[in-house]
Amino acid sequence: MKTIVALQATVTAASLDFEPSAAELDAIELEMPLIRAEVELLDAQIMTIDRPANELDMRRVRRAGRKVLAARRALANAASQVPGVGA
Repeated sequence: MKTIVALQATVTAASLDFEPSAAELDAIELEMPLIRAEVELLDAQIMTIDRPANELDMRRVRRAGRKVLAARRALANAASQVPGVGA
């Protein structure tokens, strides 16, 4: 019977030897505007957690939400123009 600890040490040691490939880094770079927009939306939502949201807070959340949608649209359009990527 093998113990889980022995299996975990094998998996952990193997998983630490890899770095992202150039293609993976390029994909992350392509998605970076969306990631930034999502972080901005999350920051705006976090600011309204512990207090009632005023009009300025609501505008900030709506603006950040529109940025996320625009970034998703731009990413989808970019992916559809690359041959072999997208649906």
